[in-house]
Amino acid sequence: MDSNLLARADAALGDRIEALVRAHHRRRLARTGWGRAFEPSPSLWAEGDPPPRQCNDLEILIDGAAFLPRLAEELANAESHVHITGWYVSTELALVRERTRRVLLDLLADLARKVDVRLLLWAGAPLPLFQPSRADVREVAKRLRGAGVEVALDAKERPLHCHHEKLVVVDDRVASVGGIDLTAFNGDRYDSSEHPLRPSLGWHDASALVRGPVVADVAEHFRFRWHEVVGGELPAASMPAEAGEHQLQLVQTIPEKVYPARPHGEFRILETYVRALRSAKRLVYLESQFLWSPELVEILAEKLRDPPRDDFRIVAVLPSRPDNGNDDSRGQVGVLADADAGAGRFLACALYARNGADREPIYVHAKIGIVDDRWLTIGSANLNEHSLFNDTEVNLVSCEPELARATRERLWAEHLELPVEEVRGREPAELVDERWYAIAEEQLDRRNRGEPLTHRLVRLPGASRRSRRLFGPLQGLVVDG
Repeated sequence: MDSNLLARADAALGDRIEALVRAHHRRRLARTGWGRAFEPSPSLWAEGDPPPRQCNDLEILIDGAAFLPRLAEELANAESHVHITGWYVSTELALVRERTRRVLLDLLADLARKVDVRLLLWAGAPLPLFQPSRADVREVAKRLRGAGVEVALDAKERPLHCHHEKLVVVDDRVASVGGIDLTAFNGDRYDSSEHPLRPSLGWHDASALVRGPVVADVAEHFRFRWHEVVGGELPAASMPAEAGEHQLQLVQTIPEKVYPARPHGEFRILETYVRALRSAKRLVYLESQFLWSPELVEILAEKLRDPPRDDFRIVAVLPSRPDNGNDDSRGQVGVLADADAGAGRFLACALYARNGADREPIYVHAKIGIVDDRWLTIGSANLNEHSLFNDTEVNLVSCEPELARATRERLWAEHLELPVEEVRGREPAELVDERWYAIAEEQLDRRNRGEPLTHRLVRLPGASRRSRRLFGPLQGLVVDG
C-alpha cells in the first residue's frame, strides 16, 4: 500500500477512535447529570459546592525538597488531629534530611501519642499485574497501625482505577493539596529545583499549603471519604478564620456509583479545565505526568488550527519515559504537532538532569495548569481519562492573574535555568520563541548526536499513530466502562 494512503487511513482511524471516546464520555456524564462539564460558560470556576472561598493563604512549594520539610513542620505542630489521604505511602520516606533525618513512620508515631492520626489509603491493585498490590498496602498499613495510626484502606474503586488524591489536613487549620505522594515508590520525591544528577531518579513535582476557609472544604472531603469507607462519623470541620488574600476553589473527580453519598459523582476538575482551555487567548502552560485526554487535546488542537491571536502559544512539560502511558502521551503530542502544522505555537518538552557527558531523565509528576496568566490549578489530577473520569482526585483553582503569572515565572525560571528576575515581566510568546524553542531544539539535536546536554529542556517529539498513538484514547474507551 502507498505510504501516503496508509498514513491517511491511519489518521482517519485515529480520528474516529478519538471521536468515539469523546462521545462515550459525553453520554456517560449526561446520564449522571454532569453534561454541563462540557458546556461553554463565561465562568472559569466549577459550578456547585464547594464554591470559591475568599481570604485564604496559599504557598505553592515546587519540588520535594521545598515541600516535604515544610509539611513535616506543620505535622509536628498538630494539636488535635492529622488526616492524610494518599495513593500510597512509604513508612521510611525521609521528609527531613538536613541535620536531623525524620522519616514518615517516626513522625506519625510521635504524633499518634498526642493527637488522632488517621490515614486513608487506596487499598492497592487487586490484580498482581499492577503495583502497589493489595498485599503491599496491607503490609504498610500493618506497620502504621503498630505505630498507633488509624488506617483505612479504600477498595471502592472503579475497575482498573484507583484513589489518587494526595491530601493532608492538620487541625482543620492548614492543609496540603498537590501532586507529591508521601512515598519513595518508583522514585525518591525529595529532589531540589536545581535537579542535580543523582543516583536515584530525578523528580519534578509541586504541592500547595493552604490556610483559611478553603481548608474546611479539604477537611470535609476527607470526612466524607472516611465515612464512606469506615462508617464512623468524624466531627464536622469548623470554618477556619480568614488567613490571606487569595480566592480558591476546591474541585474534585469522584466517579459515579463508587460512594453511596455521591451516586452521580463529581467531575469538577474536568469542568474547570474545559472552561479554562476554551477561554485561552494567549497562553496554555501545562505540567502533567500524562497528556492523553482526547477531550482536552481536541480543545487545544482547535486552538492551534485557528489561533485566537498571533502570539498564542501552548507549552507542555511531560516525562520523557513515564511508568506507563509513554506512547499514549507522545501520541497526543503528535496530534497537537499536526494541528500546529509547523507554525511554532506548540512545544512539548521533557526535563533531564546532567553532569558532563552523563544525563538522566527527570520524572515530571507535577499536575499544574496555567491559562493566560489568569487561571491556575494545582493538585493530583493528570490530563488523562483516569484523572478526569475514573480516579478520585482533588485540585485547587485560582483565577488571580498575579498568582498565576508569578507561579508560571517561577516554574519557567527553574526549567530555563535562569534567575526569576530574567523571566519576570517578559511576554510569554517572546520567551517561548527566544528561549524555550531554541534550547529544547538544540538539546534534542545534541541528544540525538550523542553529545552532552548543556540545558535541562529537551523537545519531546510526537509519535505517529502507527507508533501506538491511539493507546491513550483506547484506554479511555475500553477501560472506562
